Amino acid sequence: MATIKDIAREAGVSPAAVSRILNNDPTLAVAAETKKRVLEKAEELGYKKRRNTKACFTIGIVQWFSAEDEMRDSYYLMIRQGIEDYCLKNSINIVRVFKTDTDYEESLRTVDGIICIGKFSGREIDSFTDICPNTVVLDMPVRDRQLTSISLDFREAVKDVMNYLSSLGHEKIAFLVGREYVGENEPITDMRKDAYLSFMKKKKLSTKGLIYEGEFNTASGYEMMKKALLSDVRPTAVFAASDALALGALKAVKEEGLKCPEDISIVGFNDTEMSAYTSPALTTVHAPAYDMGQQGAGLLFSASKMNTHIALKVKIPCSLVIRESCMEPREKE
Repeated sequence: MATIKDIAREAGVSPAAVSRILNNDPTLAVAAETKKRVLEKAEELGYKKRRNTKACFTIGIVQWFSAEDEMRDSYYLMIRQGIEDYCLKNSINIVRVFKTDTDYEESLRTVDGIICIGKFSGREIDSFTDICPNTVVLDMPVRDRQLTSISLDFREAVKDVMNYLSSLGHEKIAFLVGREYVGENEPITDMRKDAYLSFMKKKKLSTKGLIYEGEFNTASGYEMMKKALLSDVRPTAVFAASDALALGALKAVKEEGLKCPEDISIVGFNDTEMSAYTSPALTTVHAPAYDMGQQGAGLLFSASKMNTHIALKVKIPCSLVIRESCMEPREKE
């Protein structure tokens, strides 16, 4: 009997892409001809979908982004792909919902475990654990001692960035970040901002006029960088809390007739695919989003087989990727 791997090999795509096409995944961005080729190969090879049985394990994936937002932010897309690839490899069924769906809680009633991707309020987390106690939260540390969470070690990552910029001689380091909210417009404190403030305070450097807050998208990065360049406290380096923000900042710098890194150094965060192809290539922090998804699915699946359930609080280290967008300031500050 033909398998998904057989179809993938014949169609020249990944097994994960074949699975999502055969399951009519509405969020999959794929060319019509690719979809057609996969479906034709599946029919040609006589592929038959396996029927789900009660013995199968089912993971519910809850995303705090809408489908449209996810397509604009590859960080969360990579987390989800890590989960789905693990599930495909281990024959685990998936029920995927977005927090913006009106009936998402009802869709999760039959799952064996829930993975929450993103940021959620305490009330929302409680609603998920009421549905299924076997719940893991990704990308957000939670205080609940009974709940497993996996997040990135933002503090060490920011320390690496700031130490690097400081070693180059920068003191006026601006910080660009997006505002995020959960529940009823409850603001979230970004740990990267806290770590930035802590570093600047420790080095006895002023942050006045150097912090800009907007949204986590390229347009917002562009607008914040425009303001920074017109400010009386003009930075010599910028640390953007996402690559999307950094991309907008790069555009603003070029429009002002300035050069990066000669006139201003820029560092991003996430190490998205585009960061290696900007001009100049972007120095950024590699955030292992895909691995976080894999680990989350693995912990959830393992917990279901254990007689004792011990919640884990996991911090995944990030790494600084030095490319071409930083150098020493032209003049000593």
